[in-house]
Amino acid sequence: MLVTRGRLPTTKHALSWFDDFLEAVDVMVRETSTKILVASSYLPQPIHNDPADRILIATAREYDLTIITRDRAILSYGAAGHVRTLEC
Repeated sequence: MLVTRGRLPTTKHALSWFDDFLEAVDVMVRETSTKILVASSYLPQPIHNDPADRILIATAREYDLTIITRDRAILSYGAAGHVRTLEC
């Protein structure tokens, strides 16, 4: 969004930048699924209502991943035992 709003200048299209990044750091992008999207609506409470965060949490739970974040709400959710988190 920062690029499209002109707040972050770049000479490369965002998708090209992302593809180059993935190649450079040798990481894998996990696909979302209908199962994950539905699960994001049925997470154990209490959880805040940010839909993007809920999808991240549901994805981490589905693939048994750890979320590395500074987001206090997600870290609290992890501390409650609902998802693995690591504060950065």
